[in-house]
Amino acid sequence: MFTGIIEEVGTIVGVSEAQDFRTIEVRGTAVFDDLKIGSSIAVNGVCLTARTIADRTFSAEMSRETLDRTSLGRLDKGSTVNLERPMRADARFGGHIVQGHVDCVGRIVAFEREGDSWDLEVEYPEAAGRYIVEKGSIAIDGISLTVASLRDRQALSVAIIPHTFENTNLKTAKAGDPVNLEFDVLAKYVENLLSKTHAVRND
Repeated sequence: MFTGIIEEVGTIVGVSEAQDFRTIEVRGTAVFDDLKIGSSIAVNGVCLTARTIADRTFSAEMSRETLDRTSLGRLDKGSTVNLERPMRADARFGGHIVQGHVDCVGRIVAFEREGDSWDLEVEYPEAAGRYIVEKGSIAIDGISLTVASLRDRQALSVAIIPHTFENTNLKTAKAGDPVNLEFDVLAKYVENLLSKTHAVRND
């Protein structure tokens, strides 16, 4: 489990293809303190497994399922990515529950500075709307954020403070970029429970 509090921004230094798998090599600094082969690590909000580790660089394989359901297939050498290790049991819970299981890919509609902060507007698929509420939590490329408002044309906005801008891959983001979206898992559990309750009542 992750919290959406990004530890550092890494850089893709290598990409290779082999049959249905794509392997990326990511260079970083802070996440290597206790990273081991086989450890989980979130890359732009996607839970991956470290396959090799050497010289502050780890590699991770992505299956066709991951490539089809996330934006990781669009990464290339030189791309910047958000990195977060799983939450430790004795750590503070700073963000919200993030599983690293991306629900869908959204698209940045606009990203504009407003005074000391930035307004990030993201378009999402129509079916995702039922999981999104004002002031609710959402993970965008693995970043724990709060929905500030809902816009027309199936879009949401979030306010980005300077710290988040400077310490995530948002400092290189622009309109048109794809982003990984993961909705609040509590909303999905509630939906599932309510649908089962409704089905029982109708039997």
